[in-house]
Amino acid sequence: MSKIRNFAEITPNLPFSEFNFYELYRETFEKSELGRMKKILPLHEMAESFGLVSKSMAPKRGRKSYFTPEGKVALMFLKMRTQMSFPKLMEELNGNIHYQLFCDILIDPVHPLTNYKLLDDIAAELAGRLKIQELQNLLAEAWKPYMKNLDTMYTDATCYESEMRYPTDQKLLWECVEKGYDLMCKASRQLGIHRPRTKFLDVEKANLTYRKQRKHNKTQTRRITRRLLDLLGKVLREIRKMDREHEAAMLFTDREKQTIDIITKAYRQQCNHFQSGDARESIPNRIVSVSKPYVRPIVRGKETKNVEFGAKCNNILVDGISFIEKLSFNAFNEGARLPHCIKIHRRLFGMDAKKIGGDTSYAGTANRDLCKELKIQTSFVKRGKPFKEMNEKDFVRQELARVRATAMEGSFGTQKEHYSMRRIKARRKETEILYIFFGIHTANAVLLAERLMERQQEEAA
Repeated sequence: MSKIRNFAEITPNLPFSEFNFYELYRETFEKSELGRMKKILPLHEMAESFGLVSKSMAPKRGRKSYFTPEGKVALMFLKMRTQMSFPKLMEELNGNIHYQLFCDILIDPVHPLTNYKLLDDIAAELAGRLKIQELQNLLAEAWKPYMKNLDTMYTDATCYESEMRYPTDQKLLWECVEKGYDLMCKASRQLGIHRPRTKFLDVEKANLTYRKQRKHNKTQTRRITRRLLDLLGKVLREIRKMDREHEAAMLFTDREKQTIDIITKAYRQQCNHFQSGDARESIPNRIVSVSKPYVRPIVRGKETKNVEFGAKCNNILVDGISFIEKLSFNAFNEGARLPHCIKIHRRLFGMDAKKIGGDTSYAGTANRDLCKELKIQTSFVKRGKPFKEMNEKDFVRQELARVRATAMEGSFGTQKEHYSMRRIKARRKETEILYIFFGIHTANAVLLAERLMERQQEEAA
């Protein structure tokens, strides 16, 4: 008998229904928040979009999956809802029947899940197959019956930060030195030769002294930066020399070669930046982390933090439900995305937007002309001398601006505070995008589950 079974494969085998505890759990699950979420989520259609449901009649080869295709998708919604890591979620999944019902799985209490890598593999599988816009079309189609005011749209951009240390030039260079030095030592051991002489220990001691100081003057900063650059250059030259002279030995794996290329690119950027002497110089495609080379600095100009490091996302909000319009780890001007927002809204809901709320970054001349041509009422401040008396359009404009400032910013705050979106803990770019997608739409699903409960209460009354 298998240790883990899908609910769809189980038939009642107890002679007395009053002892069928799983039936009681099913009844309470239907009334719970997770049960309502499962009702409004098109899990089967999403599994088809991920390519988890095979349309071929031929049986699949290999070992049968513990989770159903729908259960794999539900697992990601559950992770973002509980804000748990996969090891912790695995423990809760073993003991929580409602979680098992949500993921369409039954776990034997005598033989629980013990390897959380199973859940990691599911996330990696979904991350490689994510199609954001196709999935959003499915979600919008399923959620339209629970939404109102579909002709009103709000838009704004935010940054979902990655879990990483604040990247100063000195921290980045020392990270490159450590990784490069380890690779050089590994290659030396593999070849059976003496490790090339460097000043690694001296620079390590000087770098530690620099980090312990609370304040640094310009001279100290340039001195340690120069020493780090010299040491990193020496390490990279020795690595290239050994790799060139012993090409047949295959000293480095593909992943290590990729790391060397990233370190080399960061070294060249930092050399040019150091030689220019301009601390505020803009570096195109600047690398700020060796482990996350896809992350770029996003200048936001906020009071609390001027620069953020993570994915910049431009969202649209319709009746409190957020959808992704553009997601990128490179900085972009959200003000130029308004025409695309209008197209996304039309594709999701099958109608044109009549009212749009956006901040001043969207209030350019091109966007104003487009909205005037399409007869769209906006929240943009009127140009020219203000009138003493306000008309109906002015009141609509003020209301759109007020709702945008509260609902749009509120949605960002809810996602970041309650759905693990404040600092995205992922090691790969694809997984980070997956977490952002499911975090946004888990917040949507919880909101719609509340509306479903209110509708059920009204019908019961």
